[in-house]
Amino acid sequence: PWDLTRVPGGSSGGSAVAVASGETIYALGSDTGGSIRQPAGFCSVTGLKPTYGRVSRYGLVAFASSLDQIGPLTKDVADCAIVLNAIAGYDSRDSTSVPKQTPDYTQCLTTDLKGLSVGVPKEYFVEGMQAEVETAMRAAINKLEELGARVEWEVSLPHTPYALAAYYIIAPSEAMANLARYDGVKYGFSYTDTDSMWEALEKTRQYGFGDEVKRRIMLGTYALSAGYYDAYYLKAQKVRTLIRREFDQAFEQFDALVTPTSPTVPFKIGEKIDDPLQMYLSDVCTLPINIA
Repeated sequence: PWDLTRVPGGSSGGSAVAVASGETIYALGSDTGGSIRQPAGFCSVTGLKPTYGRVSRYGLVAFASSLDQIGPLTKDVADCAIVLNAIAGYDSRDSTSVPKQTPDYTQCLTTDLKGLSVGVPKEYFVEGMQAEVETAMRAAINKLEELGARVEWEVSLPHTPYALAAYYIIAPSEAMANLARYDGVKYGFSYTDTDSMWEALEKTRQYGFGDEVKRRIMLGTYALSAGYYDAYYLKAQKVRTLIRREFDQAFEQFDALVTPTSPTVPFKIGEKIDDPLQMYLSDVCTLPINIA
């Protein structure tokens, strides 16, 4: 957060900035397609998206229910393990919470990686990746090898290139349904400067949601509309299944997969604001595992 001309990442950028600047020891964020990990990478802190169902989502404002996950942002891995110990576990108030015993994550802290097998998916070294990112990635992987890990560089997840398109159909479709509850009656902002119920509903949505939120709601509405459901939403779910299978197969062979967090370094504030596609491409390295 020290270069105020550049973005801290998003959407949990505030959490990452608070930790990096020393305002707090830890913070929580929500990760739907990389919103914990990208800010952590941009601000040089530790961010973790737990496995879906490991941490309760109770109390979270839902965006995409099958993708959202709450996780910690901390200065280092040790603090991250401590916070995860505190927040992980079954919660009956969250129907997606998994009723499994959680381990003591601090017992996993070690610099001896002998016996650990690590895969490097080649599809994540995408066209357009900045040289600084690739250099940092290779240095980190070499460090893992120095610590004893066995690294395989030619792992393939061939459906990864389709994850971005599938995500931006599935996530907006779920967001459209989740955010419909914010009608100004029971939840959220309410426009009251009118006697007309219909105008109140219209203006509540108009003024209560930002441009990007409205853009994603419209994408979801379109994908779920009659005549397009099979062509877009159903096809995206089929792609999601293929991506999940590939990750399952990869984790049968490897203990961990190592990928970049973002193909670029933090970009200038406002640099991509007029090009939503470029903004979406910033998540290309993080969202596949949410889909899986």
